Amino acid sequence: MNEETRAKLARVTTATLTTVLFKRGLKNQFLQGLVPLNADAASMVGPAFTVRTIPAREDKATPEVLGDRNYPQRAAIEACPEGHVLVVDSRQDARAASGGDILMARLQARGVAGCVSDGGFRDCPAIAELSFAVYQSRAAPPISLIHHLAVDLDVPIACAGVGVFPGDIVVGDAEGVAIVPADIADAIADEAVAMTEYEDFVLDRVKAGASIFGLYPRTPDQEDAFQAWRAARSNQSSS
Repeated sequence: MNEETRAKLARVTTATLTTVLFKRGLKNQFLQGLVPLNADAASMVGPAFTVRTIPAREDKATPEVLGDRNYPQRAAIEACPEGHVLVVDSRQDARAASGGDILMARLQARGVAGCVSDGGFRDCPAIAELSFAVYQSRAAPPISLIHHLAVDLDVPIACAGVGVFPGDIVVGDAEGVAIVPADIADAIADEAVAMTEYEDFVLDRVKAGASIFGLYPRTPDQEDAFQAWRAARSNQSSS
């Protein structure tokens, strides 16, 4: 992805992103109910590389499948490109794991940006000690094959009720995960950075006693004050 866009998206919150996306008519881009295992490693930006699962069936979901290098759940760990985010469609079912600490450590070692599942992971205390962004709905100690059979790699999936296409930009922070369509990611990043800057201005004004009326939402009569604030902050940064 565009590295300038990646840097911009790393500076903004998922709250800001969902607002910017809403203004473009995209109302369902936040993965509801997912939380980071390690808040200190929660900043995450990268294109989506996906895994799709179906309910496990006993004649297919056998222990032997884990030794198959082509089994999608294991193949994904070695196939997910550097800088991407592995997104697992676990059908919002956390009764069995989407992965564990060894798989997450391997993704981290390969330079993957993070991992997201709408199910859960096993070995959560160990994963939380990694400086690696991992999001889940809740802990899921039982082995994956009890309920999940991985069947596809890098295809459109559903994750936490959101459609995710390969290459969509996945952004995670301490509050959760948002999905930005790849074809508008550059524009969304620019809008989100601009919105963040204006909201910083608003917060300064509100802390100083200003009313939100006429200030938030933004109105044209605030433009001079906003530009003066920007100039003053720029001067402070350069001095």
